[in-house]
Amino acid sequence: MPASAYRVTDLRDLDAAFTIRETVFVAGQGVPAALENDEHDRRDARHYLARAADGTPAGAARWRETEHGVKLERFAVLEAFRNQAIGAALLHAVLADVRAELPDQEVYLNAQLRAVPFYERHGFQTEGNMFEEANIQHYRMRLA
Repeated sequence: MPASAYRVTDLRDLDAAFTIRETVFVAGQGVPAALENDEHDRRDARHYLARAADGTPAGAARWRETEHGVKLERFAVLEAFRNQAIGAALLHAVLADVRAELPDQEVYLNAQLRAVPFYERHGFQTEGNMFEEANIQHYRMRLA
């Protein structure tokens, strides 16, 4: 069975998604926990969980509406599961739901520098200059 991803509908999956994000961003990249967990998590973001082929929770993401369109955020894949199509499964699940719910909205994200090639392969283009967020270099990217 290949990797799969889906919208979170129960608290166990939400907890798994938050744990993945904490492992990747807070423990792995040194992002302050107060920046990683924000008011959108429990207010207006839609959350996703990806599972590896064996069913193990392996990745997480969220999206939300903003004044600029639909913003994809918090894409995280546990190190042991990278390069196994987990990120692609997450991105496809998120985009399928975004297109179904808000087909006319612009879709954008702030990609960490090392993730730019991944998003480019999936139809995103960089916009503007590189910037820092939580001491990590990013580019704003828009879905073409």
